[in-house]
Amino acid sequence: MKKGVSFPVTVALMALVSSLASASDPSPLQDTCVAIDEPKDAVFVNGKFCKDPKLTEAEDFFFSGLDKPGNTSNPVASNVTTVNVEQIKGLNTLGISMVRIDYEPYGQNPPHTHPRATEILTVLEGTLYFNIGHTNAVAIAGLSSQNPGVITIANAVFGSDPSINPDVLTRAFQLDKNVVNYLQSRF
Repeated sequence: MKKGVSFPVTVALMALVSSLASASDPSPLQDTCVAIDEPKDAVFVNGKFCKDPKLTEAEDFFFSGLDKPGNTSNPVASNVTTVNVEQIKGLNTLGISMVRIDYEPYGQNPPHTHPRATEILTVLEGTLYFNIGHTNAVAIAGLSSQNPGVITIANAVFGSDPSINPDVLTRAFQLDKNVVNYLQSRF
């Protein structure tokens, strides 16, 4: 290949390859699309029906409760208060949601993933690394989707239905089969 031809060919290939992958919520088709459950005279956008914009109210963009601690009396000693399109109908098509996470001392938010979002977390109070502090901790996380979803790793692996064959988990995690059976029984 000639020297003068290789650069334009490389640029063209890079442009082609970089334009093939994209993962995000669909772009909004209008400024607001307040989600409603009743489809009568509504438009269907991004998985929800939209309220007539003339009927939009301030309450469609309001959630009360992020200032209050959640109940952390559970096996992981934490609580996640979710605020997404189900709680604030005005978030529909805006591609954003958030959570408040409350931790008891040594509490944790089990390893998880959000299949439809990225997450940024800010610690408001306490010390987090599985809450190594001796006091409660509070964090707020922003997510890049109106409906980010959540998959808790332990539940997905040891609590799946139908269950994953214990022989597979024994080998994959290099654990004793009795340990795998015990973990599966916990979920």
